[in-house]
Amino acid sequence: MNQQKCKIILADDHVLLRDALVSLINSFDDFVVIKSVGNGRELISAIEEGHQPELIVLDLNMPLMDGFETAKWLSKNHPEINILILTMYDSEIALIRLLQTGVKGFLKKDIHPQELRHALISVAKQGYYYSHDTTGKLATLFQKTPDNHSLIENAMLSDKEIEFLRLASTDLTYKEIAGQLKITPRAIDGYRDALFDKLDVKSRVGLAIYAVKNGIVTF
Repeated sequence: MNQQKCKIILADDHVLLRDALVSLINSFDDFVVIKSVGNGRELISAIEEGHQPELIVLDLNMPLMDGFETAKWLSKNHPEINILILTMYDSEIALIRLLQTGVKGFLKKDIHPQELRHALISVAKQGYYYSHDTTGKLATLFQKTPDNHSLIENAMLSDKEIEFLRLASTDLTYKEIAGQLKITPRAIDGYRDALFDKLDVKSRVGLAIYAVKNGIVTF
């Protein structure tokens, strides 16, 4: 990191937490928050209006445009900007999805302020930050199961599977979900049965619980 302060944009939809984080980050010698926003759309607008951060601290669960979609947009349009995710979700599937979007680090929201400072310094200097807990979770993904598959195979979900899980967590019928996804009802049955097997659940309620636990669906 150079002598100038590292410029940060902070995105979090909870105003009290966002304001507290802005004050905390600005108290660190090497960092300054140049803009704080409430969701991904506001973040994109801030960048397009001329704010140029070197690092973005991004909440995962936000309305209008969540952390996953925002990270995808940033990776495509501004790959030079490092991303540090703040989240309550640290499941394996959430971590894998974030890695796929180009996220450089993960932090739970219940961390100590000094760990936040350490993570910011690490991302700014080295380009990444993974806690011991996160590293352990990722390492377990490569362990083999009794049927000789790695756990990462079950943690990897396609965009279509993610969208199906979102829709299956609503009150739409399977026929209506097929219409939304522009596929046949028979194909929907195939997605459902494949996910039952892949995620080791037995019902639509099980799919919805899995989606909530892994941050695919938020309320």
